[in-house]
Amino acid sequence: MAAILLGVSGSAACFKAAALASALTQQGHEVQVVMTAAATEFVGPLQFSCLTGKATLVDEFHPEDPSGMDHISLARASDLLVIVPTTANTLGLLAAGLAPNLLGSLVLAFGATKPRLWVPAMNPEMWNNPAVQRNVQILRADGWQQVGPTCGLTACGEMGDGRMVEVEQVIAAITAALQS
Repeated sequence: MAAILLGVSGSAACFKAAALASALTQQGHEVQVVMTAAATEFVGPLQFSCLTGKATLVDEFHPEDPSGMDHISLARASDLLVIVPTTANTLGLLAAGLAPNLLGSLVLAFGATKPRLWVPAMNPEMWNNPAVQRNVQILRADGWQQVGPTCGLTACGEMGDGRMVEVEQVIAAITAALQS
């Protein structure tokens, strides 16, 4: 089984990240969750800790690693990185190579030699915004694997592209990435 880093950014779709963490753990994977502060407004870190059996990390200034380098130690010890859900904000930070939080630092330390997946979730207008689409192209060019979005009813009540795919699709993409 694999060591999987699950990045969680702040979206109404955070409940799907919790379901993913549970499913991956039940499959025998070691799942380490790293949340943005915004994500903690939707689902609490304790929920992920209960699901994975590992302390959920949020703040790079309160590290688990005695050296204070969670982003480095986690990147080295993990086989795959997946960000579920990926908000427009997080997408922009990833595309620009910015690291304003633990998740951003972790992404930069993870490098590009192991599988990196991102699972977008946002309002259809946001998804279709030219700036967001430019960022999508940057991540694709940088070797990130995109999973979704799909067309459907979003949390804001609008129909269109931007709805996060279901957990089973994310698991299938993770399985395929680990086998390649």
